[in-house]
Amino acid sequence: MTERVDAVVVGAGHNGLVAANLLADAGWDVLVCEAAEAPGGAVRSAEITAPGFVSDLASAFHPLGAASPVLRELDLGAHGLQWRHAPTVLAHPTPDGRCAVLHRRLDDTAAAL
Repeated sequence: MTERVDAVVVGAGHNGLVAANLLADAGWDVLVCEAAEAPGGAVRSAEITAPGFVSDLASAFHPLGAASPVLRELDLGAHGLQWRHAPTVLAHPTPDGRCAVLHRRLDDTAAAL
């Protein structure tokens, strides 16, 4: 017997999962297909270097996610999501050995530059 669905979402990264969730909330039957062994795409994390130390496995810079009205409406906090905010957001080493650093506080970023 062939299962019938209203939508097929290819990829269980953050965009695919949000799209599937919105369709399911609208009453659609949704099938999510993912080639990797775990969902999450570029926003997955795991303990890969030391026990208790969780590292990002791909992209670590999703600052707009915490402010996203779409993600807020999904009430992911009720399912265990907790946003964490490091005081130092991003660092980029330069060829001459210096490092540009972005901080959560504008004054700290300006002083570092």
